[in-house]
Amino acid sequence: MLTVSELRSISAALFEDAQALYDSSHYDGVVYLCGYAVELALKARICETLNWNGYPATNREFRDYQTFRTHDLKVLLRLSGHESRILEAVPDDWRAVSNWTPELRYRPPGSASRSAAATLLEHVRQVLESI
Repeated sequence: MLTVSELRSISAALFEDAQALYDSSHYDGVVYLCGYAVELALKARICETLNWNGYPATNREFRDYQTFRTHDLKVLLRLSGHESRILEAVPDDWRAVSNWTPELRYRPPGSASRSAAATLLEHVRQVLESI
């Protein structure tokens, strides 16, 4: 299990890594890591909502929790119990972030522009602060 503290720490580290990639002009990596930063923050929020000590991390731990085994940010937001609050607080930011998928790793290098990465970083920052 990943504890809430570990999930939040990893989320923050991924967001910092995304910022470092932006500073190094690696915009595809920015887009990819930003989604995982949001994913882990949502999983931490789910743990808090459900009063769990941690989030399943292994196949064995997920055995009885298949619904929670997802990278879909929209599903995770709903499971967090904070969907209406987030959608009300940061609707434009959430809309910009919510279509992220791990499959972005298969996009050709150079798919993300500097401006798109900068915009996404700001949207993710707002979403993370709201989660």
